Amino acid sequence: MIQRKQTVFLLLALAAVIACLMMPVGFYEPSAMGGNLYVTCFSTRGLAEPSFNYGLFATLLLACPVTLWAVFAYKNRKFQARLCTVNMLLMVAWYAFYALKAFVDVVPETSFKPLFASCLPFVALILYVLARKGIIADEKLVRAADRIR
Repeated sequence: MIQRKQTVFLLLALAAVIACLMMPVGFYEPSAMGGNLYVTCFSTRGLAEPSFNYGLFATLLLACPVTLWAVFAYKNRKFQARLCTVNMLLMVAWYAFYALKAFVDVVPETSFKPLFASCLPFVALILYVLARKGIIADEKLVRAADRIR
């Protein structure tokens, strides 16, 4: 149901997740001469050997269909709230993989710099929280209306 505010929140979160999938989330800046190594959700560009970021890519790719499933599960509000919780956990997992990429998979003689797209999963996380709050409020409203009858 598009009229509900939580559906709008879910669709905005989906847009943020898709935008994060397509944009670079950080780069390694060399301390000496050389080019920057850009980190996307799929790979690190600029290395001699390709470095794939399966954790970053998989969490966001999994969040997309789960979000769509939550949008179309509007008749079952408890299940829809659970799907929002799953999406929130996926966004937290994305940041765990991001920290792993930034601080553990360090390229020698470089420093890691985050880019704007690295804040988009946090925006999506906030939108999932708002959507879940709206879903729970709708469920309480329906239960209160059922008690009055």
